This record gives sequence, C-alpha cells and structure tokens, in this order.
Amino acid sequence: MSDVPAAPDRPVEPGAAARPRFTLVEAVLGAPDPVALAAFWCDLLGWRVARSSPEWVVVRPPDGGTGLAFQLETDHVRPTWPAGPGDQQMQEHLDVRVDDLAAGVDRAVALGARLAEHQPQDDVRVLLDPAGHPFCLFAG
Repeated sequence: MSDVPAAPDRPVEPGAAARPRFTLVEAVLGAPDPVALAAFWCDLLGWRVARSSPEWVVVRPPDGGTGLAFQLETDHVRPTWPAGPGDQQMQEHLDVRVDDLAAGVDRAVALGARLAEHQPQDDVRVLLDPAGHPFCLFAG
C-alpha cells in the first residue's frame, strides 16, 4: 500500500479515513498599515476590498476566488531582498503576470512600489511593495 494520499478526484481507499477538503482562501501579508497596503494591491491588480478594519483587510478579484489579506504588524520589519546572513528574510513573495512588463513596472512604481536593486532574470522584474514585500512581475 502506498503512503501517497488519494488524489482529490479519486475515491478514498476502503478502510482509509476520509480526508477533509482544503481550499486556499487568501495569502496574508503583515504590514504596518494594512489599509494603505490593501489600497496599493487593489490599485495594482484591479481588485476590490471585501472586508476592512484598521487591523485586517481582505481584497479579492472582481470575479471572486483566492485573495490577499493584510494584517497589522505594529513591529513590522521590512524584509531584505536578496537576504544575506542575519538579514530579515522574506517569508514568501507574490508572482504577478502582466501583459506588458515595462508598463506594469511603471504602473507599480507610480502606485508606490520600488524596483529592487538586484534583478536576477531578464524577463522578470522584482519589486518591493510599499511595506517592503518582494513581488515579481512577469509577462506571459
């Protein structure tokens, strides 16, 4: 018998415990100002605020689906990218597809992002959102 769990579209083997269904609802980013960071991402992605308070904001695409949430971190420390020994590391980053990379970078910067100094690929641009979270723009 394999240790690999049954695929979601296949029935659970007889005698095996039923697995609960998991759905990723949103990725959460810490921020010193969740409302301002949510506004940046709404402007960049064309999304809307689904829920908001000074400590917690959720944004979603207009057609629903997985969103982003922003949580107040009063002691937020901007990650260093790329991180070196002892630096505050990023815990995750977001990949964002755009139909025109140069125009996408210009728009993100106009909204408050900063182009990272280190750019490891010719066809991807690493930017930092207003709270310092790295994200990648790529065409495709």
